[in-house]
Amino acid sequence: MSEISIEKPAPVAEPVAHKEAHGHDHTAERAENLKFATWLYLASEVVIFASMIGVFIVFRIHSPEVVFEVHHNANILLVTLNTFLLLTSSWAMVMGLREIRQNNSQGLIRWFGLMCLLGIVFVSLQYVEYQELAHEGIALFNQGNAYDGFGMRFYAPTAFHGAHVIVGVLWGLYVINNARKGKYDSKNYVGVEVFGLYWHFVDVVWVILFTMLYLV
Repeated sequence: MSEISIEKPAPVAEPVAHKEAHGHDHTAERAENLKFATWLYLASEVVIFASMIGVFIVFRIHSPEVVFEVHHNANILLVTLNTFLLLTSSWAMVMGLREIRQNNSQGLIRWFGLMCLLGIVFVSLQYVEYQELAHEGIALFNQGNAYDGFGMRFYAPTAFHGAHVIVGVLWGLYVINNARKGKYDSKNYVGVEVFGLYWHFVDVVWVILFTMLYLV
């Protein structure tokens, strides 16, 4: 008696549209997770900078004459120029993000190159400022002179911010390298967006530091 063979039904292929939708959902979820993690990191940095600024404000309340003397000797014009350059770098970053949203990786590379250059100039001019302050006798540890107690409270937040600018420049160069390798396009640019959050944070913090340490 011959055996009756029963053929198994062929597996139904998953619709292409469903696969694309699933992949898009996964990409969007990953992008949101990266942004959320970045916001958490920036929140922790806000606490650190706020603590440093708070320490400076307390010092200013107790020693206003010291802060006034420093403001008298500080090169406000140089710091103002540096602030303008950093804000311009933030604009360049926004323009680069706009270019990659339009699927123009070369535009991203050009604008981010300008952004990194301005970041390098900012740090260089900050070094020049430190040299001028040292020439005026404003050192990290001032004891027994007119600037007693000021150095640490000033250099800590500004140097910490400068370190963030250096990290941002290196990160920006990494983004440029990825763009040259074709890793970003109009549908996949979350790496650029996450960097943009960081760079905007660096700029906003400097505006606050510039206001509290130099102008108020």
